[in-house]
Amino acid sequence: MKTAIFFFFTALCLSLSAQIDINATNEIARNDAFRASKMMKAPVFVGHEYDLKYHRFNWTVDPALNAISGTVTSYFVAVQNNLTQLDFSLEVGMWVDSVKYHGAPAMSVHVTDVVSITGFPAIIAGTLDSITIFYHGTPSLATGSFGSFVTGVHGTSNTPVLWTLSEPYGTYEWWPCKNDLSDKIDSIDVYVTHPNGYHAASNGLLVSETVGAATTAHWRHRYPIAAYLIAIAVTDYSIYTDNFSLSQGSLPVLNYVFPEDLLNAQGSTPTLAPVMQFYDSIIAPYPYMSEKYGHAQFGWGGGMEHQTMSFMVGFGYELMAHELLHQWFGDAVTCGSWHDIWLNEGFATYFTALNYERFFPTDLYWMPWKQMAINTVISAPDGSVYVYDTTDVGRVFSSRLSYYKGAYVLHMLRWVTGDSAFFQGIRNYFNDPSNKYDYAKSPDLIAHLETSSGLDLTEFFADWLYGEGYPSYQTQISYLSDDTVSVVINQTQSHSSVSFFEMPVPITFWNNGIDTTVVFNSTFSGQEFRFVYHAYPDSVRFDPTLWLLSANNSMILSVGEQIVPEISIFPNPASNQITISCGSAELKLALTVYDSRGAVVLKSSFLSGQATNISALAAGLYQVVVEGSGWNYSGSFVKK
Repeated sequence: MKTAIFFFFTALCLSLSAQIDINATNEIARNDAFRASKMMKAPVFVGHEYDLKYHRFNWTVDPALNAISGTVTSYFVAVQNNLTQLDFSLEVGMWVDSVKYHGAPAMSVHVTDVVSITGFPAIIAGTLDSITIFYHGTPSLATGSFGSFVTGVHGTSNTPVLWTLSEPYGTYEWWPCKNDLSDKIDSIDVYVTHPNGYHAASNGLLVSETVGAATTAHWRHRYPIAAYLIAIAVTDYSIYTDNFSLSQGSLPVLNYVFPEDLLNAQGSTPTLAPVMQFYDSIIAPYPYMSEKYGHAQFGWGGGMEHQTMSFMVGFGYELMAHELLHQWFGDAVTCGSWHDIWLNEGFATYFTALNYERFFPTDLYWMPWKQMAINTVISAPDGSVYVYDTTDVGRVFSSRLSYYKGAYVLHMLRWVTGDSAFFQGIRNYFNDPSNKYDYAKSPDLIAHLETSSGLDLTEFFADWLYGEGYPSYQTQISYLSDDTVSVVINQTQSHSSVSFFEMPVPITFWNNGIDTTVVFNSTFSGQEFRFVYHAYPDSVRFDPTLWLLSANNSMILSVGEQIVPEISIFPNPASNQITISCGSAELKLALTVYDSRGAVVLKSSFLSGQATNISALAAGLYQVVVEGSGWNYSGSFVKK
């Protein structure tokens, strides 16, 4: 049985290899940022006078029409004594037909993007009560390609399709809501009435689908949910279910797919099973086990992690893994402010990449992904992970900062704290009752990582979360006469907001095919370290497995004072050739290229600026040693 499982898993990995795209997160983030940038008008945040408990939605829609009508019944507990006014966010272009309190008419004013309701008896603090809003209208931007409520077509027959996508600020464009990141709704029921011949997808479990003059789908969700994660999609879906075996039992994965894409989806969605099992084991059991997970196809590029049912443009490996991870970080634990969006997107980006480390050979995707992520972050010298200006939604969803730099902050935290403390801290952060099924902010994560590791991470987060830029290291290594190696580490910073990035710096020394990695606790520029090494190293590699987010690093290996010219290796990543330039076209140099195991895979001599053919090398990360007259230089490149 074990042999059969091994062969199955090997075949699965081989089939996945054709689908893997380590650059996919760039596309996911670009789509998120572009879509979010169309929601430039942030709503007025209202509803501080009550705590939401439940919504019942009765919506009537037609995917061929840009319109919605219906009712939203909201159950709430008053937190303000003698409450006489209730406020909900709703775009002024939508029409409030009436409001009822206990079946009797109430009064409403809707002249801005706020519905203010009065005309009901004063409610005592702590009282559970309810209100129902009847409304209709054409949501903002519904006639275009973007917005929170969208209609379009799919397939060669141009079949109508409707979907919603509210992150970050779009919820109020299509239903009256409390549109903030402070009050999750404890549970919801969603009734969607639409023309026959279609199916409606939503959060939670499908209770019924009743066909008469029209079709009404009833979805029930009994977990706390943020307003922006409530969603519907309607078209002529083909429907099928995968069943995944998880730690808490079997989970149905329900797929609502365009009929023309059914065969492709059926071949792709089962590959998500080991990913979900991985998340289920390394973080916590799937947080919605009593209901489902699922996918609903829609017409927008990328995906959206609507709770228990992600909306997907397609079924690529990274997109499915990314949106699935959000069920833990983004949905069950939701960032409590758009300032902290990295708690959603940095986590999804990093854990998606951890699948490369977990399921595939290191050189195949994991090392190239890390180099690609570094290259993305260092493409500009500035930028913090923390979002200081949340009115700039393009910045909120920056692929460089919220996604990739956020992911690399997690990677470096894993390096600084160690695997055991890192993953335990992540689990504790997720399972904390103050966070799970609620909102969390960066200090909540920091507290758990400090507790699990026993470290004070104040300086780390000051540099890497709230500060900008990245470090560059200039390292001088000298082999002294008494079998001692001197290592002097200098550092410059790409942005003035950080005076120094204190980090443990790994350097690997090679001699006769044997490697020794020494970690230096770098706390100030120019710091010297000495350690015993009973041989002159053949080569030295700075951070060979890419634990550090750094760039433009240089290293001198010497037996005395040497002057090393400015070295550049390009392109990086490379396809068929690399060029190493030392500033002098006549300078004759020796090149040695090592694979990740330390084996020599290429040796040659060349002139500075002359291209070297690397087409025979497999994809992966390679270390290079360039030897000049009295000096050595170590660097790296990625072969695509």
